[in-house]
Amino acid sequence: MIISRLGRVDYPATFAAMQEFTAARGDDTPDQLWLCEHPPVFTQGLSGKPEHLLEDIGIPVVQIDRGGQITYHGPGQVVAYLLLDLRRNGLKVRELVNRIEQAVIDLLADYGVNAARLAGAPGVYVGKAKIAALGLRIKHGCSYHGVSLNVDMDLTPYAAINPCGYQGMAVTQLRDLAGEWDTVKVGDALAQHLARQLDEQK
Repeated sequence: MIISRLGRVDYPATFAAMQEFTAARGDDTPDQLWLCEHPPVFTQGLSGKPEHLLEDIGIPVVQIDRGGQITYHGPGQVVAYLLLDLRRNGLKVRELVNRIEQAVIDLLADYGVNAARLAGAPGVYVGKAKIAALGLRIKHGCSYHGVSLNVDMDLTPYAAINPCGYQGMAVTQLRDLAGEWDTVKVGDALAQHLARQLDEQK
């Protein structure tokens, strides 16, 4: 798997690049993991309901083709996009989701943070507060989109939405839980945990 560190990149351009990469890939195209951050943006999934945007605070809303409702991306959040051939890796979608969630749980455990899944709500939680959001698109047996982990953000924009469609859902971040603010360090560690989870499948 090729790991690319993109830095802070525009969301719409990155979304288009994922779609183009997936459409052009062949049977032998190596899987890729893209690590990045985005300027402030709300993204609305295929089943997204407009009423989950509670207030217009001047942050653009981008309609995209992953599953799920509305979420927020912004500086200080590590985003990992997984461009994988599921068939070649012998992965079902539910198992891939579980492995992504487990990678985040294991990473947080390295910081002494006890995180877990929450029944019926994809992502990773510390208590009832969401720290990582997950959404995928599977096309022709290949995945794109991925997982976002809150590290050192301004969490204020979350108050303008129902995060992932859940009214009043609390959000949290690694800085407040364990004092970690370095998104490059956390991104590299997340990539290692994701690679480990995917290697276990083979």
